[in-house]
Amino acid sequence: MADTISALGLSIPVLAAPMAGGPTTPRLVIAAAEAGGAGVLAGGYKSAEALAAQLGEVRAAGVPFGVNLFAPNPVPVDPGEYDRYRNALQPEADRLGVDLTGIPVTEDDDAWRDKVDLLLADPVPLATFTFGLPDRAVIRALRAAGTVTGQTVTTAAEAEQATAAGVDLLVVQGAAAGGHSGTLSPDRLPVEKPLADLVREVAGVTRLPIVAAGGLTRGGDVADVLHAGAVAVMVGTVLLLAGESGASATHRAALGQAGPGQTVLTRAFTGRPARALRNAFTDRFTATAPAGYPALHHLTSPLRKAAAAAGDADRLHLWAGTGYPDATAEPAADILRRLSARL
Repeated sequence: MADTISALGLSIPVLAAPMAGGPTTPRLVIAAAEAGGAGVLAGGYKSAEALAAQLGEVRAAGVPFGVNLFAPNPVPVDPGEYDRYRNALQPEADRLGVDLTGIPVTEDDDAWRDKVDLLLADPVPLATFTFGLPDRAVIRALRAAGTVTGQTVTTAAEAEQATAAGVDLLVVQGAAAGGHSGTLSPDRLPVEKPLADLVREVAGVTRLPIVAAGGLTRGGDVADVLHAGAVAVMVGTVLLLAGESGASATHRAALGQAGPGQTVLTRAFTGRPARALRNAFTDRFTATAPAGYPALHHLTSPLRKAAAAAGDADRLHLWAGTGYPDATAEPAADILRRLSARL
């Protein structure tokens, strides 16, 4: 295993993915380490103060871990398209008692600088970035602080950009992954191809260690991408039903009830490509949702929170990769050990 990965003290080449919005909890990160791997805290959608609290909880366990941040890569929304989409969504929001009319266009950066400063002041073993590629100065500063840095990429061209920026490793994410795509070109949907093929393409343009992610829910999947050139894998969807997961009860129930082949790539919830279980919301709005992140994320956020509270799976972002039928309700450590049992 490459030095940058082995430096984290892993005994199995499996990491628990940073699933922002609730599913990745400190308990899940700690459980991944106890299985011999490592977990990556999700820094997205929380304040630097909230992230610091979770960092403290994981540090107290004395285990290897990482943190993922959303690096700025905004997709400004067209004001006219924003108004059109807000009006189209209001009847859905009305069902949940939510008023969207007063929500302004919000183009924030998820408190990027505050979180970078936090990681510089109190360095972590691993920091990964998704959505955008940080400035080289940020990468250099984190590395100087003793942090291994990684970048999510979805194509060989993105891998070349990240390599030139000076990161230590690449998280190569295939289109089968659940939740948001880490594509650096969010105006386009990611190309769907076998993850092992994507790993080989990336390995052909860089010598950086590759952590493969997306649709990995069985031991055979893991073995395939390691054989293709990855040094480790990162899994998320297969952990959504684990006891340590923070996925909502509505999300958990939907995963258990969905038949096979029921995911879709959609911008409908956030204005950025993401894979979710199909539901009434994706069926109605996927074709008409404009690009616009984070503006659409902020627009639909109160609607989605109300849907989760009401147990309304038809209006909730049910993030899931294509392997969701393999998710099981058991301890996370057991799931991760099973994925690596035959390596």
